[in-house]
Amino acid sequence: MRILGIDPGTRITGYGLIDQRGNRLTHVDNGAVYTRSCDELPLRLSQIYRGLLCAIETYKPDALAIEKVFVAKNAGSALKLGQARGTAIVAGVNAGLPVFEYSALQVKSAVVGYGRASKTQVQQMIKALLKLPEIAQEDASDALAIAICHAHSHALARRVGLSSGATNKH
Repeated sequence: MRILGIDPGTRITGYGLIDQRGNRLTHVDNGAVYTRSCDELPLRLSQIYRGLLCAIETYKPDALAIEKVFVAKNAGSALKLGQARGTAIVAGVNAGLPVFEYSALQVKSAVVGYGRASKTQVQQMIKALLKLPEIAQEDASDALAIAICHAHSHALARRVGLSSGATNKH
C-alpha cells in the first residue's frame, strides 16, 4: 500500500509518501508545496491543490493521511489552517482516495511511542525508520510521520478487524 501523508499549511504544505509491505516501510518521496504569503488566500489554496494533485498523479497513492485540526490560540491562523487542510482533503477525495485523519498525539505515539515527543525526536525516528540519509525538511518530515502513523494504524486495524477511521471510503 502506498500512503500519502500531508502536513497542511497555507505557507508550506508538506507531503510524504511511503510504501508499506507487511511490516516494512519504504520511503518513496517527500517535499513541500510552497506559497507566497503576499498572495491572496484563494490563489495560495489553488497552488496547494494543484501541487498535491501533481503528487497524487505522479505517485498514485492508495490512501491519504492528514493531521486533524488542533485548537490554535489565534483564530485567524486556525481558520487559514483549516482551509489548507480542507483543500488537501478535497484533492484526495477528488482523486478517489480514502482520507484518514490522525491527531498529533496519535502521530507522535505511532512514530516515537510517546505522545509528547519533541519534534526533534520525531524527525530522528523518521530518519531511522525510513533509512533516510538526512532529516527531511520540517513540514515534509511531519507529513512522513503522518503517513507512518497511518501505516501502523491501518496494519493494526486489519489485524483486529476494525475500520481505521476513514473520512471517506471508496
